[in-house]
Amino acid sequence: MEEKFAYVEGVEQPIAMHPKKFALWLFIVSVVMIFASLTSAYIVRQAEGNWLEFQLPAIFWYSTGVIIISSLTLHYAYLAAKKDNLSNVRLGMILTSFLGLAFLILQWYSWVALVDREVFFVGNPAGSFLYVFTGLHALHLISGVIFLIIVLISSFRYEVHSKNMNTMEMCVTYWHFLGGLWLYLFMFLLLNH
Repeated sequence: MEEKFAYVEGVEQPIAMHPKKFALWLFIVSVVMIFASLTSAYIVRQAEGNWLEFQLPAIFWYSTGVIIISSLTLHYAYLAAKKDNLSNVRLGMILTSFLGLAFLILQWYSWVALVDREVFFVGNPAGSFLYVFTGLHALHLISGVIFLIIVLISSFRYEVHSKNMNTMEMCVTYWHFLGGLWLYLFMFLLLNH
């Protein structure tokens, strides 16, 4: 009995993703769901009335500029890593880390500006939502800054280069996500305050 074997063309490889990257994407999806539910709750609660109307402090604009610039400096570091230019990787990571810390400091001062305008966490739900949005984002941003510092330390240990981009790619993905999340929240608050 003769068996016939045929070569099958076009067999696709299964989609493969590094387990840590997969976990990061699951985490990002969960964060998106949290903020989507919070913004939905904001809209529903605002429609019920008894809503404090106020202008966002100008410092929110500055922090938005800082986070945009931080995404550019991180992208600079990422491109340098792909080219094995470690001095530029380190420069980009240092700048991004400082800009991340500057964003957090500006967020703190935005809370100070809100208190000066008599917008408090306790009291009217408009203020409560604003503090929850910015506080939760700041908490995630703290984890992002820690991630940046880990990659920075890795670059000084020669662990970030074109043949070892996994941690760098994860850091870039998470940081750009946090920047995009802030832009979404800022635009949402501008349009719905």
